Amino acid sequence: MTKFLPMTGMIVSGLVGILFLADLAVKVPFRRVSIPLDVGFLVASLIVAYLSWSVLDTAKT
Repeated sequence: MTKFLPMTGMIVSGLVGILFLADLAVKVPFRRVSIPLDVGFLVASLIVAYLSWSVLDTAKT
């Protein structure tokens, strides 16, 4: 497996995490419609980032 897919997963999960963290903090871009949804997307982005990092770490060895 190349490093392209896990790196893409980390980048996308980072962008999603920043997006929903900003929504929780300052009500921008979604005007904080649902706090549980924001927290759920934030947790999901952290999980995807961890899994991508784990795949990259495994591919190095």
